[in-house]
Amino acid sequence: MASSAEPSAIAVLGRPGLRRWILARLFAGIAITSVRATVLWQVYDMTKSTALLGLVGLLSFIPAPFAALSGGLAADAYDRRKIVLVSQSIGFTCAALFVLLNSLSAPSIAWFYLLFVINGAALAFEAPSRASMLPRLVPPEELGRAVTVMSTVQAMAFVTGPAVAGLLIGSGGPRLPCILACVLLAISFALVIGVRVSEAPTKKVAVGLTALREGLGYVLKNRAVLGALSIDLFAVLFGGATAMLPVYASDILHVGANGYGILAAALDVGAVATSLALVVLPPIRRIGRAIVISVLVYGMATIAFGLSRTFPMALCAYVMVGIADQVSVVSRSTLVQMSTPDDLRGRVSSVSMVFILASNQLSVAESGFVAAMTSPQFSVVAGGIMVFVVSAVIALVVPQLWRYER
Repeated sequence: MASSAEPSAIAVLGRPGLRRWILARLFAGIAITSVRATVLWQVYDMTKSTALLGLVGLLSFIPAPFAALSGGLAADAYDRRKIVLVSQSIGFTCAALFVLLNSLSAPSIAWFYLLFVINGAALAFEAPSRASMLPRLVPPEELGRAVTVMSTVQAMAFVTGPAVAGLLIGSGGPRLPCILACVLLAISFALVIGVRVSEAPTKKVAVGLTALREGLGYVLKNRAVLGALSIDLFAVLFGGATAMLPVYASDILHVGANGYGILAAALDVGAVATSLALVVLPPIRRIGRAIVISVLVYGMATIAFGLSRTFPMALCAYVMVGIADQVSVVSRSTLVQMSTPDDLRGRVSSVSMVFILASNQLSVAESGFVAAMTSPQFSVVAGGIMVFVVSAVIALVVPQLWRYER
């Protein structure tokens, strides 16, 4: 049960700095996911190739680990707020260039790849600073609830972005969601500027390989953290069906751009509903078990989605994917944040981001290439089956994860 001292979400949001930070994440998240959904739709619409769709994920992953690890070092050595501002400036520039590309009569697909990669690298560099700012905006006893609230808002952003992108593409073409992204990123930038941190970092970290090894060493020594990151990496890598959504919407379910937007948002509908429940419910105590069980459910729901032949069935299955994924996300984020000292949070968050980027981006490549060699349905269903195998192996090899309690 929750402790009597456990703060409510309303109490946590009463802190102005945290409130501005969370709102900034809401607007930036909508912008990021709308642009991502738009580019994935355009690449498939222009090429009708699942292999080229998979190439989007592979190319965007290549610079991401270096960017994330560099961002982690910077987050522990410099002003985390300024790092976020610089990264969002790059994101704004990329969104503006997407608007320009979509104003041309015959834009080259190579430019879409290039901007997608640059934007992804900027996001990877920003992510450790964004995540490790939370402990500086709330006292330790409010951190768990703040992580849950932040995850809820992020899920709301991720459900809104793809849905809006699909609707805008259907009504006015791919240029419109990119214009919206520019506006939302400008609002986010203004909110971040207004955030003030009351406490300065207690320890300055020199940027270098030694500092990087400290972050990596901490993750390797903390078996619960390593297990949580590993199970998410392989589950999303094999079970992620994001790259196949344009294929399902266009060629299997025959629902077009509007249906694609709704389908892409279905995962985050489940995530938002789950996050809202987690905000008001007592915090999860057996975090390790929650992670393992939610990943198993994630795999089952992915298989159901892959076997879907009607739009309602696909929506229900993908909502369940979102529900399971959000329990895993909140539990993993809480475990990592509460297990890590502040002077290491940037670097540990960067390692976590490498795992997340690897799973998200390489899952696009894996799904696209497997689908090209077999079929989209086989790619999704086989991925869901692999999730079960991965979950069982990690739960057995890393028993500290299963036993971890808050």
